[in-house]
Amino acid sequence: MTGDVHPAWLPPAALRAVGSRRVLIQGDGLLVDTVRAELSGACERFGGTVGGDGPFDLVLKLSSGRLPPDPDVFVLSRAAGVTVVRADEPAGLLYGFFHVVRLGEAAFDGAFPPRPHRPAIRRRMVQHWDNVDVHPVMGQVERGYAGGSVFWHEGALRTDLSRVTAYARLLASCGVNALCVNNVNVHATEARLLTGRLGDVAAIADLLRPFGIRVHLSVSFAAPAADLGTADPLDPRVVAWWADTTRRVYATIPDFGGYVVKADSEGQPGPFAYGRSHADGANTLAAALAPHGGVVHWRAFVYNHRQDWRDRGTDRARAAHDHFVPLDGTFGDNVILQVKHGPIDFQAREPVSPLIAAMPATRVAVEVQATQEYTGQQRHVCYLAPMWSEVLGFTPFGAEGPPVAGLAAGLVAVSNVGDDPFWTGHPLAQANLYAFGRLAWDPRLDPVAVLDEWIDLTFGPGPGEPRDTLHAVMDDSWRTYERYTAPLGVGFMVRPGHHYGPDVDGYEYTPWGTYHFADRDGVGVDRTRATGTGFTGQYPPAWSRVYESVYDCPDELLLFFHHVPYGHVLHDGGTVIQHIYDTHFEGVEAVAAMRDRWAALPAGLVGPALAARVAERLDEQLRSAVEWRDQINAYFFRKSGVRDAHGRRIH
Repeated sequence: MTGDVHPAWLPPAALRAVGSRRVLIQGDGLLVDTVRAELSGACERFGGTVGGDGPFDLVLKLSSGRLPPDPDVFVLSRAAGVTVVRADEPAGLLYGFFHVVRLGEAAFDGAFPPRPHRPAIRRRMVQHWDNVDVHPVMGQVERGYAGGSVFWHEGALRTDLSRVTAYARLLASCGVNALCVNNVNVHATEARLLTGRLGDVAAIADLLRPFGIRVHLSVSFAAPAADLGTADPLDPRVVAWWADTTRRVYATIPDFGGYVVKADSEGQPGPFAYGRSHADGANTLAAALAPHGGVVHWRAFVYNHRQDWRDRGTDRARAAHDHFVPLDGTFGDNVILQVKHGPIDFQAREPVSPLIAAMPATRVAVEVQATQEYTGQQRHVCYLAPMWSEVLGFTPFGAEGPPVAGLAAGLVAVSNVGDDPFWTGHPLAQANLYAFGRLAWDPRLDPVAVLDEWIDLTFGPGPGEPRDTLHAVMDDSWRTYERYTAPLGVGFMVRPGHHYGPDVDGYEYTPWGTYHFADRDGVGVDRTRATGTGFTGQYPPAWSRVYESVYDCPDELLLFFHHVPYGHVLHDGGTVIQHIYDTHFEGVEAVAAMRDRWAALPAGLVGPALAARVAERLDEQLRSAVEWRDQINAYFFRKSGVRDAHGRRIH
């Protein structure tokens, strides 16, 4: 890997605490070898030792058969001056090692009793929307805001894959154990990864394997049609095609994870073409994978993208629930239904998708978007961990019921990584990828504490700067972004196509089903059972009642569920129209303060290239926030005719 690539949260200094100790490693296996190599390099750099006669400061050992049956579990303890990581499986030892790295000197301070560490969610996956060929519209990476792909370049596997190794190391260090290497929108070249170009996938798998990461592949539902002229999932020839093809995949990649499928969605082929259900389609692929231990991630992002905007009864938010709930209990055991965390499309504010809690007999994975398609495209600071924490902690059945994290068989993030020297374009967006892995491991973690971990690893531990500035800029950045963009949960209002910047009516008269219905009297989408689309009825009673009521509905989601007058009074006593004005002015002020705080950071604390990149992005964020403020406020002033109570200029 070239020296100009930023080390993200694993610079050499992050391993100083372990590298300056006397270390014993007991155990064998590929992942244990990875731990040994990490420690050997760190000790060579910082003066510690690996092996020898002891005494030892740190012991990492495999101890088969003593821990709960989960390959990722490890136990950490410290007594008599020795820190011990114990695991039954090599993966547990790998995660235990990185946990000690994360703790730094705290891992060697005092004494603490044995404590098991196990992930709350077994499958923690990053999915790339990378194209092998450069797509004429979406480029090398669809919805990618950090340069090209780390895997592919202009139709071929990259010749230098050293960044893939570095990337795998970063992912393993925060707990990710699965990765999909290509776009869910499978084009002609990408379709060949399943067959004639499988060797490319195997080469990537070889680099991920030492870090405990299983490779997955997005496949086209219609793949068999190229050979058979049909992809009917109930046709015996199609069933045999998937079985034979999958056997060849596992012969090449024995630890292959499985398939990811986007079907009957936004033009992608699916079982509807043959009069079959999504269960029929998913189960055919699942049956082919089952003998090998693989799974199929079947995306539930299915809706009518040719909607008549005049039809107020059709509701894109309802679509996934309407399509899939009748199929509950009919999916195979190794089918994982992959559900976006909100019912629309990764907006800055959406309710939690009701589908997550509506399929008790089906394995469900929750999908979030680390790539900031609708949250500033990595040109804006937007730390997403607080949003994800709210989603994972949401209790669909009421306060006494299980949270979303307890219902999920997996957590998936759409990757925000590219070949940019800073990995994520905006250096501070690295924190989103790190936080995804940590929250997937333990959804109860405080997002601010996770940010502290990232800061400690990336910039070094200790109080003061740059920690104080980073918290000032990042802690509330998601809500700041929300303040100056689409208000009160209504969503979108972005430029069609590329989705960057404001365009209040950009999607209002289109077939995509993303409307705000603003008129002279009010704004918002009526999704109630009483007078609207009935979407509120898809929630369990505890939340259905809350969302149905215009008075009980949380203000931040009001316009998602209700069409209200501009004078409607919110819970804080202000009106909808004044809230729109106030938050958009406040959002710009907050971004200006963020920019000023960053500019005041003493030189040399974060490196000149990183400091300059963040400064450049904050300049753009402020410019964009001003544009959002002026367009949104002008639009609603012209619609409502209501003046700003504070007399501020509205165009």
